[in-house]
Amino acid sequence: MPNRRAFVGAFAAGLLLAAVPVAACAQEKLAVVASFSILGDFVREVGGERVAVTTLVGANGDAHVYSPTPADAKAMAAAKLIVVNGLKFEGWMTRLIKSSGAKATVATATAGISPLKGDDHGAKVGHNHDHDIDPHAWQSVANAKVYVANIRDALVKADPAGKPVYEDNAVRYLAQLDSVESEIRAAVARIPADRRKAITSHDAFGYFVKAYGIRFIAPQGVSTEAEASARDVGRIIRQIKAEKIPAVFLENVTNPRLAEQIARESGAKLGGRIYSDALSDAAGPAGTYIAMMKHNISEIEKALAAGPA
Repeated sequence: MPNRRAFVGAFAAGLLLAAVPVAACAQEKLAVVASFSILGDFVREVGGERVAVTTLVGANGDAHVYSPTPADAKAMAAAKLIVVNGLKFEGWMTRLIKSSGAKATVATATAGISPLKGDDHGAKVGHNHDHDIDPHAWQSVANAKVYVANIRDALVKADPAGKPVYEDNAVRYLAQLDSVESEIRAAVARIPADRRKAITSHDAFGYFVKAYGIRFIAPQGVSTEAEASARDVGRIIRQIKAEKIPAVFLENVTNPRLAEQIARESGAKLGGRIYSDALSDAAGPAGTYIAMMKHNISEIEKALAAGPA
């Protein structure tokens, strides 16, 4: 009988010990809030299994006009780290942090990036608005690498024990970004120089323009809150005809009617859907940042490298 009791006791103790690591692992995950889907992907890539990421503005969501929910405030209050884009992208974030009572460290992913002005790349047509700084810095892969380094450093500061994991993950991911940048540059080189120009709904590709030499022209400014006037649309249609701009692209975060109208009235080709301010859902073609950049350059090359529109 004593031996049986000892066996049962040892068995029960073994079960208890086996359960502890699972619970401990769940509790040890660093709670991180990312403001929108692209940042959420960066955090997951660098954080791996050590982080639990909540993304406020999800797939195909427009962070320019987002309205936070009570669930967002709850996630913010529980977070140990909050990652934001900065550059005036999330105009609602300061209010949300204050109203949620969040005590987490706030990391700005664009720290160290020299911002473009809304008209630095010559893509904006006739708009003056509050968003004079272009916040879409992730559209350059070189800038995306700055995002990753800033996120790595923020994770290490918030969770020093995870430093080796975060650093290893960042090295791996940065190498993948180098490969993607090479693909983009090779694709641009295949597009005839006189066809490296297109129309998009809103001015989200300024950093892409500067990095890769494809000129994007937009009737809206750097925020989707801006509305294109009939005068701006008319000016762009005349410009398309005069400069023989080959294609107009749809964006996942804007109403397609404007792009469709411009294509119809100008005779330019209506290109595929490209992703500017948000990823697609997991089943879509742009479920990660890397997939997004590969998809975008594929659609751009397909539309611009062809013969006359």
